[in-house]
Amino acid sequence: MSDRGHGNSNNNNKVKLKSTGFIRIVKAFRYSFKGYRWAFIRESAVRQETFVLGVAVVVSFILGKNYLQYILMISSILLVIIIELINSAIEAVVDRIGLERHELSGCAKDMGSCAVFFAIIIALVVWIGIILHNYPVLNPILRLSHT
Repeated sequence: MSDRGHGNSNNNNKVKLKSTGFIRIVKAFRYSFKGYRWAFIRESAVRQETFVLGVAVVVSFILGKNYLQYILMISSILLVIIIELINSAIEAVVDRIGLERHELSGCAKDMGSCAVFFAIIIALVVWIGIILHNYPVLNPILRLSHT
């Protein structure tokens, strides 16, 4: 059992020393992996976005022309996954507090969903912008200006 909000809450009298240095980094990695694994198993959106990331890595090296473009294309998809994980965390906390319907609970979940939506828009803008920049034949506005 980890010391991160799990287990018996009656142990408030015990003082736990925080890990430092390399041990802290290892523990942080374990907690991060545990959180991602939890979301991957329980959230279909995380699985779908992880699949999109795998495809995007390959496609970015085909459609991108330089390292900056690869980084932007891949990072924009990673941003979607990051925001999705935050959204899933918000939903888990709201559901933990109570399953009864409450206006603020719905509001929190809706705002998390909205954040994911805007992250997807950012990813689309990045990808479309890079593709249209690299392949002007696909851009009708640039084609009209050159005739």
